[in-house]
Amino acid sequence: MAQIYDEIGIGYNNYRHPDPRLAVSIHRALGESRTVVNVGAGAGSYEPTDRAVIAVEPSLAMIHQRRLEHAPVVQASATALPFPEAAFDAALAILTVHHWPDQPRGLREMARVARKRVVIVTWDPEVFDFWLTADYFPEITEIDRDICPSMQALRDAFGEIEVKPLPVPHDCIDGFLGAYWRRPHAYLDAGVRGAISSFSKLTDVESGLARLRSDLESGAWEHRYGHLLQQSDADLGYRLVIVDRRTHFTTSPPELSI
Repeated sequence: MAQIYDEIGIGYNNYRHPDPRLAVSIHRALGESRTVVNVGAGAGSYEPTDRAVIAVEPSLAMIHQRRLEHAPVVQASATALPFPEAAFDAALAILTVHHWPDQPRGLREMARVARKRVVIVTWDPEVFDFWLTADYFPEITEIDRDICPSMQALRDAFGEIEVKPLPVPHDCIDGFLGAYWRRPHAYLDAGVRGAISSFSKLTDVESGLARLRSDLESGAWEHRYGHLLQQSDADLGYRLVIVDRRTHFTTSPPELSI
């Protein structure tokens, strides 16, 4: 993950701002946890300010974009968290697991350092209902299906988990891949795409952009998807996964496999 964001992370903060509606759901999932380690923390989005937080981030480009008011950060990998067992009430990971070089090891590390809860925001690879990837950039779906853990894989890893949909508001201010589902012209902006790691992995971006630009100019996009303009939010497959460590893993966490 460090290499990806060392390359595309410059200017990340211009487009990626925590959306307060998503923040409410994420912070609520942490429950009564007072100490939190934010794994793969990036520039600090969604870190709660009412709890003691330590951030872990491998990319210097992202670390340099953290503000003074953000939590202290340690440069390290999710696969080797530099903390003792049960050091925190909760371990948090937001749209980052798919970047980890060794997901099973990283998830074991989260379980190891969390006393009460593990909270993960991820994308469910079994959900494909997004016009951008279906019609214009199908390669993104192919890539993400290979790197994002399925909900069943997380159940196999952690045992019982709670999975909650995380609908994306139509005016979401956090510019991740699905943020502009009701603002299709935004994807034509190179700055917007530069803050979305999925585009950096594509072998061919221009043909998809050309099709999107043409469909927007001709009205074909609105003909197919104009009904979306009436929706206030959309379920694009983003999921909030909660593991209650007080119920599970009463001894050592099981071996995880994805």
